[in-house]
Amino acid sequence: MSFRIGHGFDVHKFGGDKPLILAGVSIPGAQGVLAHSDGDVVLHALCDALLGAAGLGDIGEHFPDTDERWRGADSRALLAHVMTLIAEQGWAVANVDITVVAQTPRLSGHKSAMRRQVAEDLALPESAVNLKATTTEGLGYIGRKEGIAVHAVALLMAKAVASR
Repeated sequence: MSFRIGHGFDVHKFGGDKPLILAGVSIPGAQGVLAHSDGDVVLHALCDALLGAAGLGDIGEHFPDTDERWRGADSRALLAHVMTLIAEQGWAVANVDITVVAQTPRLSGHKSAMRRQVAEDLALPESAVNLKATTTEGLGYIGRKEGIAVHAVALLMAKAVASR
């Protein structure tokens, strides 16, 4: 099979004193999240999508929150490790599509920087990275501003296909 697709999902509750980091970008003035690592919900969902596409399990298997090595970890380092794992399996990233679901903060002024950072971290052109944001129209835990969620989809291609 030359292509594989994976879906990732992550959610974090607002709280604590850490800054909010999304896609490797610090969001000034926004409430941080409670998490074992830096809590970058975008990169966590993306890691799960990439791992899923490669058939390599999930982020909790590779970076368990019971392991003190990952306390406060930079999620960009986790993503770099995931990229190494998928490359070792003979896969390259073709494109990713990410949807941030949050009532707050408003992300319109940050989406371009977030997209650029993800493209850089994946060594992809920006055109291969799509990043969207939506609300839940005030419904549920997200609508009540209790947390933030992200869906990510990643398409992997066999390196032989990528080199053509």
